[in-house]
Amino acid sequence: MRRTPTGRVLCIVASTLTLWASAGGALAQPADEATPEQKLRDFIHYILIDRHDAADLIGQQLLAGDMPPQAFTDLVDSSGEYQRFRAALGEAMRVDVGGTLEETAAALERRYESGRLERARSPLEIDRNIGLLTGQLQGRYLATQRLLAAGEYAVPKLFEALVDTESPELQAVAQQILVDMGSQAVMPLCVALGQETGPRQELIADVLGLKGYRTAVPFLAMAAQTTTTPEVREACERALAKLGSTGGVSVSNLFLQLGEVFYAERPEVTSFPGEEHQLLWTYLPSAPSVSLVATPILTEVYHEAMAMRMAEVALHGDSQSLDAAALWVSANIKRQVEQPEGYENPAYPSTRRDPAYFAVASGMAVESRVLARGLETRNTPLARAAIAAIEEIAGGSQLWSGMSDRRPLVEALGYANRRVQYEASLAFGASQPLEIFEGADRVVPLLASAIRDAAERYAMVLSDGVEEYQGVRRILEGQGYTVLPRGSSPGELEQEIAEAAGIDVIVTMLPRETSLGVIDQARFSSKLAVTPMLVLLSAQDAATLSPIYERNPMVMIRRVGLPADTIARAVDALVEDASGGPITPEEASHYAERSISVLRDLAVSGNEVLRVEDATAALISAVTDAAGSRRMAIAEVLSLVSDTRAQRALAEVAVNASGGEQAALLGLVAKSAKRFGNQLEDRQVARVVSIAASDKPQESLAAAALLGALGVPNADFLPLLLGQ
Repeated sequence: MRRTPTGRVLCIVASTLTLWASAGGALAQPADEATPEQKLRDFIHYILIDRHDAADLIGQQLLAGDMPPQAFTDLVDSSGEYQRFRAALGEAMRVDVGGTLEETAAALERRYESGRLERARSPLEIDRNIGLLTGQLQGRYLATQRLLAAGEYAVPKLFEALVDTESPELQAVAQQILVDMGSQAVMPLCVALGQETGPRQELIADVLGLKGYRTAVPFLAMAAQTTTTPEVREACERALAKLGSTGGVSVSNLFLQLGEVFYAERPEVTSFPGEEHQLLWTYLPSAPSVSLVATPILTEVYHEAMAMRMAEVALHGDSQSLDAAALWVSANIKRQVEQPEGYENPAYPSTRRDPAYFAVASGMAVESRVLARGLETRNTPLARAAIAAIEEIAGGSQLWSGMSDRRPLVEALGYANRRVQYEASLAFGASQPLEIFEGADRVVPLLASAIRDAAERYAMVLSDGVEEYQGVRRILEGQGYTVLPRGSSPGELEQEIAEAAGIDVIVTMLPRETSLGVIDQARFSSKLAVTPMLVLLSAQDAATLSPIYERNPMVMIRRVGLPADTIARAVDALVEDASGGPITPEEASHYAERSISVLRDLAVSGNEVLRVEDATAALISAVTDAAGSRRMAIAEVLSLVSDTRAQRALAEVAVNASGGEQAALLGLVAKSAKRFGNQLEDRQVARVVSIAASDKPQESLAAAALLGALGVPNADFLPLLLGQ
């Protein structure tokens, strides 16, 4: 019924009072006295008369209510205001880019679209539309459009209709809808193809051929190979010909290739991009009416689940396939990394073993492939997991087994992430390699760097303006980063980048096209390829580019002018998602302790491939700055190094120490002297003599022992014997 002007005024008054209440007015009616319909109409009205503050408050009330998405969609559709609602949303997002009204309008739009999807996917709605497929032309058309909107959720009922030989008319319409549904119907039909037999299997093969999606090729090839029914084989071969499959590739390799498509999360195997869930399909022939059953699974882990399924089929066909095993292990590790905490994955329940178990059990040939994949795809967590497994299982020549001439662990030494570099060097050190290899000269310096530099954080800020640079620099320094000098491109800071242990984050405040160029440039830089980047752009450019990079963990787009605390939180979130966050003090300490231990073992064994002498300068610097047990551990390594600088630096630290620490350090200098002879300067020997002559029992005894180890001439210590 048409609303009278008086009624319209009353509605505006009601919502205005509600707004007054939200603002703290004393003479307003309670907010819940305005109906949802009134709020919807007034939300539209206030946008169209440029009262954005009022519209934002009413929009927030609509969002804050307990109305589920489908009910909100029904409200909009039944109000007669759909066109004006869409126009108001567009206006709000146009005039308030980056503002609160834009966010409110976008949230209302998402709620409306979510409600439309829920309604279309409702089992009752799908059943009702299936029933209309054989009715009047208008009803049939509307039902078809609704089923296409429901997409993959409608496939089980459409599949029932497809195989229903008692209703040829319904069967034909269902087949056409399944064909028109595009990629969304492929996977459930492929699952059914592998379980059905006879005429049904033949019919499914024909439909897959008509659909034209090559994701069906492995399933059709397997069905053609395993069936004992000539008609089914012919149907599968017809479908394969339509899909352009010429043969020559084994079924196992076809499934491996499809698994790689899933692992890469390609669009053709993503039914609902941007949605929270995808669907996993199983076939239950014992079900009373529906044979195809869909299980929702979080999008974050869907592609990994399907990649593992495809790899499993490939392994059943070829149990010796190292590539299939590597795909399975890689996808499982990636699943664990991306799976939200506490989520019970229907494809990989919590009762199954941890991915690390399969990583070490699969052997070096598989783990080398997993590591290579992690490096190629810039997946730092995957690379680290592979290195951890390699360190557990590999030694000597095993480091290269199964990879022909390629050596991923060597490549990891140059990967643009310090955790990966440190862990690769630790794996090499622990393996005690006996053969010289290209890149060996990088291992010991990296181990030495882990002792001193692991806790350092470096940031790069690219900006055309000094004031902008200084503002962001202060924020980053407050977070513990050492910020490189200002530049407007990575090329301008090439020397500074090379001298830093690694760049942990990049912040750019450059124009849009320049920033996009920096993103591309960084990806091809050996030092910056996996460095996360916060790109600050104008509000309009940020709104345009954000959707493009929303699934890229290495790039975050935000608008300029954000408060300092917001930028700091953005940097924290970006670095956490991209690389696991900055190296914490606890991690740095762990890396240092492991590196010291590995260097000690290399020194004791006298390894000629990884020479501890290459770390002498870094160890000298580290022992000077260290204290307590850390200093003693580094000093022990220095005592095993055949380098004059090492013994002299160790003696310098010892003579300047005191108490029990001095005695222990003097003992290590003696250990070095016994191994490599007296390499001390005369002034250092004189200091040792003076300590030996002191009245400190512990220190003087250690100094005396050192004099003996040094082989000091009688004339130098005779005064001590004479008590002079």
